Amino acid sequence: MKKEKFDITGMSCAACSARVTKAVEKVAGTQDVNVNLLTNSMQLSYDESATSAAAIITAVEDAGYGAAVHGGGAAAPAGGAAIADPVKKSIAEMKHRLIWSIVFLLPTMYIAMHVMFERLFGLPVPDGVRALFDGPENAIVFAFSQLLLVLPIMYLNRKYYISGFKSLVHGAPNMDSLVGMGSMAAAMFGAFAIFRMGYGMGHGDWALVTEYSTNLYFESAGMIVTLITVGKYLEARAKGETSRALEKLMDLAPKEAAVVRNGVETVISVEQLRAGDEVVVRPGERIPADGTVLSGTTSIDESAITGESMPVLKQAGDTVTSATINQQGAIHFRADRVGEDATIQQIIRLVDEASASKAPIARMADKIAGVFVPAVIAIALVAGGAWLAMGASVEFAFSVAICILVISCPCALGLATPVAIMVGTGKGAENGILIKSGEALETAQAVDTVVMDKTGTITEGRPRITSVTPIGVDEKRLLAIAAGLEQQSEHPLAAAVVQKAKEQGALPLVMTSFAATFGKGVTAQADGHAYAAGSATFLEELGADVTGIKGRLDALADDGATPLIFAEDGHIIGLLGAADEPKATSRAAIEKFQQLGIDVVMLTGDNARTAEAMRQRMGLGRVIAGVLPGGKADEIKKLQAEGHRVAMIGDGINDAPALAQADLGIAIGAGTDVAIESADAVLMKSDLLDAVSAIRLSKAVLRNIKENLFWALIYNVICIPVAAGVLYPAFGIKLSPMVGAAAMSLSSVCVVLNALRLNFFQTDHAAAAAVSDTAETAIAAPAAEISNDEPQTKEADTMEKTLKIEGMMCAHCQKHVHDALAKMDGVTDVTVDLEGGSADVKATRDIPQDEFQKVIADAGYELVG
Repeated sequence: MKKEKFDITGMSCAACSARVTKAVEKVAGTQDVNVNLLTNSMQLSYDESATSAAAIITAVEDAGYGAAVHGGGAAAPAGGAAIADPVKKSIAEMKHRLIWSIVFLLPTMYIAMHVMFERLFGLPVPDGVRALFDGPENAIVFAFSQLLLVLPIMYLNRKYYISGFKSLVHGAPNMDSLVGMGSMAAAMFGAFAIFRMGYGMGHGDWALVTEYSTNLYFESAGMIVTLITVGKYLEARAKGETSRALEKLMDLAPKEAAVVRNGVETVISVEQLRAGDEVVVRPGERIPADGTVLSGTTSIDESAITGESMPVLKQAGDTVTSATINQQGAIHFRADRVGEDATIQQIIRLVDEASASKAPIARMADKIAGVFVPAVIAIALVAGGAWLAMGASVEFAFSVAICILVISCPCALGLATPVAIMVGTGKGAENGILIKSGEALETAQAVDTVVMDKTGTITEGRPRITSVTPIGVDEKRLLAIAAGLEQQSEHPLAAAVVQKAKEQGALPLVMTSFAATFGKGVTAQADGHAYAAGSATFLEELGADVTGIKGRLDALADDGATPLIFAEDGHIIGLLGAADEPKATSRAAIEKFQQLGIDVVMLTGDNARTAEAMRQRMGLGRVIAGVLPGGKADEIKKLQAEGHRVAMIGDGINDAPALAQADLGIAIGAGTDVAIESADAVLMKSDLLDAVSAIRLSKAVLRNIKENLFWALIYNVICIPVAAGVLYPAFGIKLSPMVGAAAMSLSSVCVVLNALRLNFFQTDHAAAAAVSDTAETAIAAPAAEISNDEPQTKEADTMEKTLKIEGMMCAHCQKHVHDALAKMDGVTDVTVDLEGGSADVKATRDIPQDEFQKVIADAGYELVG
């Protein structure tokens, strides 16, 4: 099956997207068809042996719309113009139409309603206007002037008529059909009225002339399409806001790369980069592809990909990731993954696909939209006929029918789901949370059980020495002996021992005659002494007595640590405890899951004793220990068989079967491999708090979708009967077509604005930071009130200030500003945000603004706030 994306033109409402979906689903070999009204796009999978992109495009065209393969440069059928950015193009086109529509609408409204303006608001009417338009003798001039002014408005907004009536002919009326029919009917009634007034004048029937001159609908014909365009323009502007996160990601992708080919350095476009090319990256430049450093040493800002704020040292043999920023030295690296395979492009693809996908809840809106417009047309005809049957005038019945047509709003239904998904997935991407589809979003909010892998998910994934217990020797000598024994081993525990010795300044003892026994330990000699390290069993085999340290061994096991025992000449001289420590935020994340009412289960291959120690330390409700990688998926199945909706959080590689089996698979710590097919969501940072944020974000998005659908439906349930005149007999309330058009436009705008509220979603990291800041303020306040008479041991209060700086263009600028601020007296910490154009400064004194201004100006930049 081939997965393809198409650009679609001509869609205006949910009925359009439903029709395109049905048309393409009828093509043999297609499946998973997702048509997105918000982005004017379609994604699907199809069997290339059964159909083709050309056949799919033909099916869309036969349905009355245009289509082209996304990014293929194909021409759109309507007009033959290449499909450009649909959002920006629609905004520019609507703005032009709107401006000129208003230019012609204002005089039309004044001519039609100047008498009413005078009566209601006391606005004076010039004598020339009265002489030209007032009275039955001027009725033809009065009507014909409005017709001449409204025709340009109708021409400017002809797309409503062309698209609407074309869809009507195809038997699938859409929102444009409602608008086009309402506006055209109003204009045609006005034209009919001109003929009737002419007849009345010719036969001396001035009552007939007066009757029709007061029931013209030319201003309604122009106002309807103008108000709809206002709504569409605001809606398109809001749509642009929803795609901001994707645009930010695309801006991160470098456009050019400097490559060395045949010994010559050449600058080429990133699209021309090939795997195996030698690429040169200088300070301040972004890495154009994923690769391996060949030469040079530098520090890389990887915050755009991993969220890690601290630069990472890179040298020969290290890997680099596309879109990260080279901060200091120049490097040469080999491009390993280029183009669509590069990390940044995979992230962009994931976000784009997620925003274009549909959540299962959207199917309900699609089903409603499929029958909505025909139903509205039928209601308009029935309502108009009913009022005529009850003795109402033709004008009254006609006005009711038009108002029903233009007040109905399938647009709001069509936008309810995709706009929320786009904003939600974009917000997630901004924070390193990549959710692959709308279906994953909907699944995530229903999760009641989270299963976590231990190593690399809850823990750091690498052991470190947590305790040092010397027996008969000092700690430094024990570490020197331990490092001497372990420095030639490649075991992860050996690396932890050597690192601990280095931290404590203990030089490894030079040893000879190394002998390693696989899975047990190692022996060696130095200065005439025999040394050994390993498990209790291994040392007992060598004749050492371990009975005296049994209690300490049990205590280490209870703490979840692995003991390493060391002996000299057959006597125990100490033991080290090694453990894979939990990440700093793991406990907090587990507690937050539990606060959400979600059960947390740890799945590990460790023995039961070690697993139990971790359970107690993390506050877990349940652990499943001794599980091999192949058995993890079976444990997920057992939980699902119990009726649970299960999310599995793992490293995305060893846990692939379990990730695929779970209702929701979340890959964590996959910053350089974001296209893990087995996962539904990818967390760019190895942090469980982001998993909590993903669940909370999904709940917020689905709640937003339900709100949008509710208001879209309730709007129509209330407005259509009111437009039909059900309140007129009792209360005299009757909506005009102009009011109906305004209400319809407002409903779509409200749905989009409601979805944009998701931009205020706070991740758990941001929320924790806010709480921390509040706590620090609360602690500092009473501290300031302590009497000066008492001894003070507290450090001076810290000043924190955010500076807005203009002029920073690259990493060099970022470094200049950082260094300038860091040299200021009293400054203890500086963080410079290049993209945000700001700097966060902490200091032990209250630094005046003018002092900051001078330092920034001396560095060559401007302080603006």
